[in-house]
Amino acid sequence: MDLVKELQWRGMVHNIMPGTQEQLNKEMTCGYIGFDPTADSLHIGNLVPIMLLTHLQRAGHKPIVLVGGATGMVGDPSGKSEERVFLNEETLQHNLESQKKQLEQFLNFNAGEKNDAEIVNNYDWFKDFSFLSFLREAGKHISVNYMMAKESVKKRLETGISFTEFSYQLIQGYDFYWLNQHKNCKLQMGGSDQWGNIVTGTELIRRKSNNEAFALTCPLITKSDGSKFGKSEGGNVWLDPEKTSPYKFYQFWLNISDEDAEKYIKIFTLKEEKEIENLIQEHTEAPHLRVLQKALAEDITIRVHSKKELLNAQKASSILFGNSTTEDLKSLSEKDFLSVFEGIPQSTVSKEQLKEGIDIIEFSAEVSKAFSSNGEARRMIQNNGVSINKEKIDLEKEVKMEDLLHEKYILLQKGKKNYYLIKLS
Repeated sequence: MDLVKELQWRGMVHNIMPGTQEQLNKEMTCGYIGFDPTADSLHIGNLVPIMLLTHLQRAGHKPIVLVGGATGMVGDPSGKSEERVFLNEETLQHNLESQKKQLEQFLNFNAGEKNDAEIVNNYDWFKDFSFLSFLREAGKHISVNYMMAKESVKKRLETGISFTEFSYQLIQGYDFYWLNQHKNCKLQMGGSDQWGNIVTGTELIRRKSNNEAFALTCPLITKSDGSKFGKSEGGNVWLDPEKTSPYKFYQFWLNISDEDAEKYIKIFTLKEEKEIENLIQEHTEAPHLRVLQKALAEDITIRVHSKKELLNAQKASSILFGNSTTEDLKSLSEKDFLSVFEGIPQSTVSKEQLKEGIDIIEFSAEVSKAFSSNGEARRMIQNNGVSINKEKIDLEKEVKMEDLLHEKYILLQKGKKNYYLIKLS
């Protein structure tokens, strides 16, 4: 498998250093990507470099994941307009352990093969490295003029950049040098905004050891409207199910535009070119069926979470958008139930009220506040337009304790799309 050709048809090559493709086709090559440890979970923006490493390993090469325990204490100015907040060592270590577990879902680390993936932490070689030693080992080989010419530095000079962040490319460059010397690592990959930092590493390797080193970057992924990829209305879409539920994760991919789906299915799945072409053709013929979005959402939800979580997410989706019953609602875990109905209007009801029983008109208008008046509520109930826990109700209905879901919630639906969550106070 020609890795560069594979990445090119998937739209995953932005810059590539001359000789990189020849090196990868010549022999098993060790390549690495660095990850930022400032959060205890990776998010879908990190999936691009993860997929680069996945393709590297599938092509028979050895991937190294570098988690920046040391660089996380400094901060990379690339793509940033502000100085990063420093994290203490204990927080960084927790974040590193959490991210490591997530990375193990994508790469083979202990398969007993020569190209098994490996995780390294640059804190291990920087923790005992004195400032004077660093100046001697790295600083004297790269000129200030060379560093100032980098785009990431130029942009920040306008607003101000600390020496700490200015020195970041030297530190990242030394990472590449260290891996080249100790792991025979010849390739660094990353996003296109990392090109300047990466080539500083190849230059440091050349000047210090006269070894060959190579670089490859992927375009920064954006949405079709030009906005930043990886965020939803609620912020980052995380890989950690506690931060972003599998249901919301699945929905993110299901709701992307047709244009984005055609691009993302090449980047975020391992589907072959012919299969993707067939899916695109099928989607073009019947866009309303959202074939591409479904194929992408299913594939990536299984790989990040599991087949079981995908089925749960699909079940939750059908409850929200399809025909379902009270039993279907009860079959959801409380966590999935709250995830599905996150953001809908909420109100409270007391246990005493439910024990006595509440007239459905009073419940619909005064308790849930779904209607502005009793008359409006009465008319819609008579027209079969109100449901409690997905079951149509009539004017004889009294809402009682036995209507509670998970012993604390009641779901009122007005029409097809308007939901109201009433919680036990």
